[in-house]
Amino acid sequence: MIDINIRVIPHSAQRYDTVGDWYYEGPNKLFIRVSELGDWRMEVAVAVHELVEWILCERGKITESEVDRFDKTFEGDGEPGDDPRAPYHRQHCIATGIERILIALLGVSWKVYDDKVNSLQHRQ
Repeated sequence: MIDINIRVIPHSAQRYDTVGDWYYEGPNKLFIRVSELGDWRMEVAVAVHELVEWILCERGKITESEVDRFDKTFEGDGEPGDDPRAPYHRQHCIATGIERILIALLGVSWKVYDDKVNSLQHRQ
């Protein structure tokens, strides 16, 4: 059984410039970290995105190190996972679709959400 730990943290405490992150600390201990966004609905949407992405990466045998290597060396516009070269591109896009549905169901404008997420990145 896997122990999944989800926490909201200050953006400056992220491992790198990202609003959502998943990683292992020891066998069967998954950590999901979400930057503070000032609205629990937004924070939950990021957490769900990360959880879905992790599930699909596990299913597709895409490792944490493959994802981290791509994310940490990414030089482009937007989210690293949106880049078709990302080893987890498909998994990220599916997670984003679910995230969009959740944001809509929670009554948050995607533009407001996206603007808030983008306002944190590249500001550490």
